[in-house]
Amino acid sequence: MTARLVVHDLGRRAYAEVLELQRALCRQRIAGESHEDILLLVEHDPVVTLGRGTRAASLPLPRPELEGRGIQVFEVERGGDVTFHGPGQLVGYPVVDLRQHRQDLHWYLRQLEAGLITALADLGIAAGPNPGLTGVWTGGRKVASIGIHVKQWVTFHGFALNVSTDLSYFDLIVPCGIKDVTMTSVARELSRDDLVSLWEETRQAVITGVAEAFQLQPVESVVSAPI
Repeated sequence: MTARLVVHDLGRRAYAEVLELQRALCRQRIAGESHEDILLLVEHDPVVTLGRGTRAASLPLPRPELEGRGIQVFEVERGGDVTFHGPGQLVGYPVVDLRQHRQDLHWYLRQLEAGLITALADLGIAAGPNPGLTGVWTGGRKVASIGIHVKQWVTFHGFALNVSTDLSYFDLIVPCGIKDVTMTSVARELSRDDLVSLWEETRQAVITGVAEAFQLQPVESVVSAPI
């Protein structure tokens, strides 16, 4: 019997709330209080997160100025540099026990990329990795960012796929510390303006792609929040 990937669609939630939820789910899995891999899907209000690899040059605007524009700023434990989350972006937080898969962080990152690449192919976008960099790219433009944290081989944090994101937000930072990177979105690549339909198509493609990457059976939970 194929193991399950239980998907919880949280809708639009504040970043801080979902960060604490991830940490709690990670603790539960480590303690043996839960036994299935989980994928949280969420859309956030505008927020900039600073990973452990953030360099000062990646945040050209001071935090008070960002906050004055309605953008919260969080320092978090994930790897990587600075990134942005906001409306129109599908954010996925897998809480996966790598002891049940493969205890290899590079493998895990590549599987996340592979799942998103499969999802984008299903939507009609030819995407792939960029050698030496983490994330997913199409035509030299970055469409998805990835930043993870692993505690006792249980993962949290994850990926952010631009579906219909206002890409001008990325001009306020140096996304993932990559100078002169061009960010794009599913809507831009497909020239789509039916954003409600596009969001649902993308959501379903991502669920399928990520589940396939980890050889799991996706099951959408009727409970919007697992705890």
